[in-house]
Amino acid sequence: MATELPYDLLPELAPLSWLIGSWEGQGRLGAGEEGTEIFYQRVDIAETGLPFLQYRAETWLSEEDGTLIRPLTFESGYWAIDRDRHTSDVGPGMSPAEVVPAYRSAEDVEQLRKNETDFPITATITHPGSMSELYYGIVRGPQIQLQADAVLQGTLSGQYHSANRIYGLVNGQMFWRWDVVTAEGEEPKPHASGILDKMPSENDGRLPPGKPHLPGKQET
Repeated sequence: MATELPYDLLPELAPLSWLIGSWEGQGRLGAGEEGTEIFYQRVDIAETGLPFLQYRAETWLSEEDGTLIRPLTFESGYWAIDRDRHTSDVGPGMSPAEVVPAYRSAEDVEQLRKNETDFPITATITHPGSMSELYYGIVRGPQIQLQADAVLQGTLSGQYHSANRIYGLVNGQMFWRWDVVTAEGEEPKPHASGILDKMPSENDGRLPPGKPHLPGKQET
């Protein structure tokens, strides 16, 4: 089935278009059992005019009612369909690209499928504490599976060898899970999971990035 463009968007971003917007909600650390620490998270995923999405996530430890306790972590990065490089791509660095996009229609984008259901995806995610991850995976409708291919770590990063992440859209909510391998040879262990609601768009008065629309109140 051909990829449909929901609005004026670069054609190759159509498989990722369901991610675009601001999302907020709660989750739990570890496997999510009762009694484990609760967090509140805001995720902003935005188009840039280039063939990738900008990803930004801010997370706070919180009470069950959404009251923020203290900042937990911050992530940022870029997500894109994984494909060969073209002259229409920017970089390396600030090298400009040709004006004509590599993929101009839904039919062009169909050439990027791995099979009848999957598009290949790549994501780079950078963390505080001198760590960056390079992920590869697939997007299958409103579902994404990512597996870390490489992890760049500095002296502040702590013990972290690899990771897997999954995202899915269920009844308008984003469900996600993050499993981590802390040392080579170990099995992935649940690290965190959450359920996020789609926030109003900017035209509907969306709060600016970094200002969560909380159900509770922030501790002072």
